[in-house]
Amino acid sequence: MILGQVFYSMMNNVKIPLTHPRSVSLHIREKLVEGFRIGAVAYEGLIAHGRGESFDYLLGEKTTKYALDAIRAAACQLLLARHPIISVNGNVAALCSDDLVKLSKTFGIPLEVNLFYRTDKREKAISKMLKKSGAEKVLGLDTKSCTSLPELASNRRRVDIEGIYKADVVLVPLEDGDRTESLVKLKKKVITVDLNPLSRTAQTSHISIIDNIVRVMPLLNQILFDFQKRKKSFLDNYLKKFDNKKNLDGSINLIRGNFS
Repeated sequence: MILGQVFYSMMNNVKIPLTHPRSVSLHIREKLVEGFRIGAVAYEGLIAHGRGESFDYLLGEKTTKYALDAIRAAACQLLLARHPIISVNGNVAALCSDDLVKLSKTFGIPLEVNLFYRTDKREKAISKMLKKSGAEKVLGLDTKSCTSLPELASNRRRVDIEGIYKADVVLVPLEDGDRTESLVKLKKKVITVDLNPLSRTAQTSHISIIDNIVRVMPLLNQILFDFQKRKKSFLDNYLKKFDNKKNLDGSINLIRGNFS
């Protein structure tokens, strides 16, 4: 919670000044801790965030030209989609529920809760966070409207018939390799946000945004707003020119260069 020139750690009531050199990073962590406190974020989600944060250091903690190119390609893909969907887990909801809901409502892209560590408590907590941010409908909660993805053994196989199952384009924020592979096999276009360019998720997806989700979502909203005025030919041409493998190599080379 931000108050004046400090924000408070909700778990231990510690005042963290905004002048702290790691204030942004610490604020992000506090949002995850709060998400954990209310039951939306899993223990494992905290570990995953720490792993991602280490890659953010190596990227310079900023949106690179490669990430920006991928965000623009993602905007084109979403605008061209017939049935796009945004998959939401606990970390994503805790970090950027407002931006998710804004994107969903502005561009008519449904939100679906899909979890590896699935419990009714987590599903309800995530749904509550999204609805608090203004979401009117959240898919993936009613088992009667769900089915299973083939070739996927984890709890993520349960998807909404009107959501991920029906979708032609799936935005999968944060790392999720097994499901990404399954969605690609089902001929769906997959857009991912992943700080690790070497992950199975990033290497398998059609468009891999190597950046922090908290920086990506506001930019994606803005670029979608700008690109929706463009002709279909512009969107098609941008996607044709986008090379995900080359873009990933650029991010990897940037990380390598930052070591020196």
